[in-house]
Amino acid sequence: MRIFLAGASGVLGVRLVRLLVADGHVVAGMTRSPGKVEMLRGLGAAPVVCDVYDEATLRDAVVAFQPELVMHQLTDLPDDEASLANAGDANARMRREGTRNLLAAADAAGALRFLAQSVAWELTGSGGAAKDELERTVLGFGGVVLRYGRFYGSGTYHAEPPEPPRVQIDDAARQTAVLLDAPPGIVEVVEEIL
Repeated sequence: MRIFLAGASGVLGVRLVRLLVADGHVVAGMTRSPGKVEMLRGLGAAPVVCDVYDEATLRDAVVAFQPELVMHQLTDLPDDEASLANAGDANARMRREGTRNLLAAADAAGALRFLAQSVAWELTGSGGAAKDELERTVLGFGGVVLRYGRFYGSGTYHAEPPEPPRVQIDDAARQTAVLLDAPPGIVEVVEEIL
């Protein structure tokens, strides 16, 4: 399958690129950082440097790749958890505008499938409204909303398991890699708590 992965250089995206390439998929890995091009190429993806807010360039990049599936793993979160409290507006914008722009590009490219990252816990305020908008828009496109638990493991905010809902980051990638043909709807990607 030809997969355009937006957010390919993120903590989950890097793991997904490895798995998707290993499974024989042709992957375009989008990042907004030119410094991550060689890393993505080394993982076997065709690197695409693009800002999701640049609608024309994004559309051209997605159309040029002609994906069957577009996967939205974009967030706008700081590297350290201490700065998370000030990141709400940027991440809400990513969920709103970023999702709309990526869906429009997927539609222009004739992509048949669209999967998008969301969260499995309740958010309030503008973050909650942005999450709801993302999910409503993706479902309206006939896509799949992936509601992830709080990530933990190497490269995440949590070295140890946080409160549920949660999911270990490598397990989240493995679960996602097998959901490429999931029917439209909402899928929870969380750790089963016994």
